[in-house]
Amino acid sequence: MGLKFRLVVMNFLQYAVWGAWLISLGAYLGGSLKFEGFQIGSFFATMGIASLFMPGIMGIIADRWIPAQKLLGVCHFLAATFLVLAAPMTDYSTLYSLILCSVMFYMPTIALSNSVAYNALTKGGFNTVKDFPPIRVWGTVGFIVSMIAVDLLGYAHSSFQLYMSAAIGFVLSIYSFTLPNCDINKNVEKKSWVDYMGLRAFTLFKQKKMAIFFVFSMMLGMSLQITNAFANDYLTNFFGKNVLYQGTFGVEHANILISLSQASETLCILLIPFFLRKFGIKKVMLISMVAWVLRFGLLGTGNPGGGVWMLVLSMIVYGVAFDFFNISGSLFVENETDSSIRSSAQGVFMIMTNGFGAFIGSYVAGWIVDLAGWPKSWFIFAGYSLLVAIVFGIVFKYKHDPAKLEKVAH
Repeated sequence: MGLKFRLVVMNFLQYAVWGAWLISLGAYLGGSLKFEGFQIGSFFATMGIASLFMPGIMGIIADRWIPAQKLLGVCHFLAATFLVLAAPMTDYSTLYSLILCSVMFYMPTIALSNSVAYNALTKGGFNTVKDFPPIRVWGTVGFIVSMIAVDLLGYAHSSFQLYMSAAIGFVLSIYSFTLPNCDINKNVEKKSWVDYMGLRAFTLFKQKKMAIFFVFSMMLGMSLQITNAFANDYLTNFFGKNVLYQGTFGVEHANILISLSQASETLCILLIPFFLRKFGIKKVMLISMVAWVLRFGLLGTGNPGGGVWMLVLSMIVYGVAFDFFNISGSLFVENETDSSIRSSAQGVFMIMTNGFGAFIGSYVAGWIVDLAGWPKSWFIFAGYSLLVAIVFGIVFKYKHDPAKLEKVAH
């Protein structure tokens, strides 16, 4: 088995674990368990809580004491175990606590799996910039396949989605121990916890341009959690109660419909280098923000009947909304920060988007859903995205230099 294929398998399983429940959990919580919007939002906020500190802690352990591939296996084993314990629970407090524990160990594996891949490719004499993206894209494929499998097996509305995710996690846990070894450095120069956690990079907030960029990154991170938490619940439970739409594809197979979002994501990644060089980060981010307006607006106006084309278009637009913000933002941080804090600057970007953005967005979205109901909530979210775009266009000052981006856009 070739090295690249082994890493493809790792990435496929890594995101298949997530795809088994991330999109469908909201429908299960709101439908079978009858949880309120604020409660549903709290489950997705767990990813924000975990992203604030767990990747940093596990990064320290992988650098100093336990090789990354072994720690990856341990984390997946613990995350899967907590999912098994969570699956039969139906009361909010117990289920929430166990999902939180599972996510605490899953979220660090995203960075750990990347570290394992980079290490293996470097040792194998490959070019990480050239060879890693084609490997990583199989992670999105794994996410899509897992989503569709959960739907076709009838697990999207039950706790079996958690068992399925756990089963994949246990397989990856064992597989991780077979991956190429990652060296540890017990004699690494001692640093403070501030340095280890990447907090030194928060000095970037002293730069007005970077401070504005990170704040708006957090705001876009909020938009991402809104759609993750409620899209499936909306299609399955809101329209499922209406006799006009019962039995339609969008209601019965919401996971498959939503998987078009991830398919669009894989294609839009290929457009980013061209758009960055042509238009620059400000316009690319504005395109993302406008795409979020369309994403939410189309969800609010479409339906699984005659308006299903609007739902499909909303899924396609998602690729632009997500990639033009997430991938382009990461490249912007890479290009604008000093090499001495570049890695930790990426950590700040993740903390602002997947940490604070996810945490705040999940709770606020749940509160709005409880207060406004469907489909009005989608229009509120669209209005929020439009307001963010307008303010960003006014306050973010950046002069585009195509030559400066050449090194990261190719």
